[in-house]
Amino acid sequence: MTALFITSSGTGIGKTFVTRQLIAELRAAGSSVRALKPVASGFDAAHPEDSDTAELLRALELEPTAANLDAVSPWRFAAPLSPDMAAAREHRTIPFAALVAHCRAASQRSGATLIEGIGGVMVPLDDEHTVLDWIAALELPALLVVGSYLGALSHSLTAAAALRARGVALAGIVVSQSEVEPVPTAETAATLARFVAPVPVHVLPRAAPVPLLPLLGRYLP
Repeated sequence: MTALFITSSGTGIGKTFVTRQLIAELRAAGSSVRALKPVASGFDAAHPEDSDTAELLRALELEPTAANLDAVSPWRFAAPLSPDMAAAREHRTIPFAALVAHCRAASQRSGATLIEGIGGVMVPLDDEHTVLDWIAALELPALLVVGSYLGALSHSLTAAAALRARGVALAGIVVSQSEVEPVPTAETAATLARFVAPVPVHVLPRAAPVPLLPLLGRYLP
């Protein structure tokens, strides 16, 4: 059994894109894989097929049925806000202990488990916990997905520093190419690599994705 937490320096940077690609690569290699996105905001119950959760299910060749949606994303909220705010608008909360237990149970099964977080590393889940607390509680290695937009270097290094300060093992950093970038993606990646060594930094172009599993050989089968 192996498990990896996919997190990010912010929202809309490419966590689902990366998770989906890892699912495809693991399946192509003959590995058993499951994916979770336990907390999802901006979820339209009338059109679940348009959600990030549905994207993961399609990568697993599963339909977005109610049972499958519940298995992958038990805590779903309509408002496209941070989890704590989205939950509050529905007079709900995210039970942190139950969230951690749900992920632990999945990660202890045979095969590979990919857990996709929500938003960035420091996004609040409730009044006391952030995504970073969630990752630290699971004691899993994290793959940090960042962008190449203007400002990405500071955001990326801040996220990496926060993870390291809590003792989270950084499996790698993926620079997911942004639509608008001030310099070539490889230049952003090279700068990051100087500051996070020996953590591997990998460039992921949007137009022609390259394999990610070689980056994660120590962490995934």
